Amino acid sequence: MWVSSSILNLKSSSGLKNHWFTRTKAFGYFFSLASLADKNPIFQSDSGKPSYSGSRSYVSSSRICSKKHFGEDFDKILKNIDVPSDCVETIRNVLMKHSWIQRYECGFSTELDQYKVIRILDDLFEETLDASIALYFFRWSELWIGSEHSSKSISRMIHILVSGNMNYRAVDMLLSLVKKCSGDERSLCLVINDLFETRIDRLVLETVFCMLIDCCIKERKVDMALKLTYKVDQFGIFPSRGVCISLLEEILRIQGLELAREFVEYMLSRGRHLNAAVLSLFIRKYCSDGYFDKGWELLLGMKHYGIRPDIVAFTVFIHELCKAGFLKEATAVLFKLKLFGISQDSVSVSSVIDGFCKVGKPEEAIKLIHSFRLRPNIFVYSSFLSKICNMGDMLTASTIFQEIFELGLFPDGVCYTTMIGGYCKLGRTDKAFQYFGALLKSGNMPSLATYTLLIGACSKFGSIGDAESVFRNMKTEGLNPDVVTYNNLMYGYGKTYQLNKVFELIDGMRCAGISPDVATYNILIHSMVVRGYVDEANEIISELIRRGFVPSALAFTDVIGGFSKRGDFQEAFLLWFYMADLRVQPDVVTCSALIHGYCRAQRMDKSIVLFNKLLDAGLKPDVILYNTLIYGYCSVGEIEKACELIGLMVERGMLPNDNTHHALVVGLEGKRLMNSKKHASMLIEEIIVANSAK
Repeated sequence: MWVSSSILNLKSSSGLKNHWFTRTKAFGYFFSLASLADKNPIFQSDSGKPSYSGSRSYVSSSRICSKKHFGEDFDKILKNIDVPSDCVETIRNVLMKHSWIQRYECGFSTELDQYKVIRILDDLFEETLDASIALYFFRWSELWIGSEHSSKSISRMIHILVSGNMNYRAVDMLLSLVKKCSGDERSLCLVINDLFETRIDRLVLETVFCMLIDCCIKERKVDMALKLTYKVDQFGIFPSRGVCISLLEEILRIQGLELAREFVEYMLSRGRHLNAAVLSLFIRKYCSDGYFDKGWELLLGMKHYGIRPDIVAFTVFIHELCKAGFLKEATAVLFKLKLFGISQDSVSVSSVIDGFCKVGKPEEAIKLIHSFRLRPNIFVYSSFLSKICNMGDMLTASTIFQEIFELGLFPDGVCYTTMIGGYCKLGRTDKAFQYFGALLKSGNMPSLATYTLLIGACSKFGSIGDAESVFRNMKTEGLNPDVVTYNNLMYGYGKTYQLNKVFELIDGMRCAGISPDVATYNILIHSMVVRGYVDEANEIISELIRRGFVPSALAFTDVIGGFSKRGDFQEAFLLWFYMADLRVQPDVVTCSALIHGYCRAQRMDKSIVLFNKLLDAGLKPDVILYNTLIYGYCSVGEIEKACELIGLMVERGMLPNDNTHHALVVGLEGKRLMNSKKHASMLIEEIIVANSAK
């Protein structure tokens, strides 16, 4: 859920600076426009100074026009958008040849509209047979015109890109069209009609329509993809087999079996035959829904469709069994493959090995390796490393990692990231960076997960400066941080009390189009509470609730703890009851926050009432909560009640620790007893012996 910047507009009376909390869109737009004006002469006035008013003309897509003269040389204008010098010369010569510009004039000989842009694109492509030349002009002309290109101009550019074997650029433009398209019949028809009317030839048109449908699938717009498929069928065009399989996979994932069957019938009516890949999708769907018997029946029944089940189809079934935890059944299928004339491969066996590793049975995985005489590959080693690193046994993990080299294999980025994650989990940032360095030397590219792990470890265990450095390097490498990456860095800022940078990071998330999640708000609220801005944190909770976002118990607990710490129990209990209204269940930590506040205020009657309610609700207090109450009773001199609580703690299987002993020492010193430390130790020992005998 996206939460607007109004959440961050907190009261200035709190002592917080408002510029920490707000970033206006108007300022951002003005800044970007000013930067563009400095770089592009198109946005300059006659005097050479930036001109922000009247420099761009926004008109309808049916008639887009430009000024004839801008006081700048044509070549310089093209160079300002980083067009290579040889391309500048080529474009200029073609435009002069076709009389679009004159040799001694600085602008076009006529006003540009969408139809003239299309004609110029055609002239450039026909003369050069280079789609990149046309694309340079296409981008530049939008700046010259001062408005976005029309749908027809974009469509013609897409056809030229496909004709010039620049499909990847065409996909970018098609994705943009898909994102703008709402999916209703009218907008779909407009896109299809523009692409059809601006076609170059039949084969190119078929490719473009297939790419358009594939873009819808990538954007998870299944309904739009289906509508497009049926619409382009009217032109006698049907998607390729690969696109059909991708669409069918999405239909099964989102819509279900019934619609998927209808689409298969439609495929068959258009001459697309069934194959193992199509039926494997249905096998996966049956198994993921828990119908393994139907999946197995379809797998064995492929022969009825004239299809021989292959290792891929069996591997799909085996993998789904492993995901569901049916490892014995998956192993049995592996051994039965030879009955079907199929040999096990490393992928099918590795799926079962990975399953055993994930459930903590590496010994079974090793038996399987020996049974099939499988030479472990990187996937197998990744499975073992993942399990061992999650257990925290990095010594064994390092040994296995070394074995990879000894077998003549080379670890991939996943293996390195697994090792880095294992050390990050233990707080060993030094070793994590050693493996990060080895990863870079190996030629493997670090993934977003790699950087996110390092940023999280530095924020939690190391230096926030190191976390910032890793964050900058990640962006330099062209990787865009996700919400987890931002949260990890935000945690570091909150931990070091840099509240201003926490809000700057939230602004950065918003500008990047990344919506904060529950963890983001938990970190934000916690950071504010520890700095003493409890009222402001409470306002954020209220704002989130007003916007339909239910904060987590952790966020409520932080603010309740903040109110309790300063003795504002009325506000703390209002928030407590607010939790009940929202059906957010308080946990032991929430209760501890309130009890801790009462104990600090030496209001032990309230503390014990709340504690008993906690027990009645079925919550299990931990050692920390017991010690909080024990310390509270000792601070008011009620040693007997403190000892009763120690006895209750022992009965519930929790042993007193150093904090328990220290609390008793404080209480006994208040009674002016000699050798209070020794006396406290004796009391604890007696309580343990007495309650252990029960």
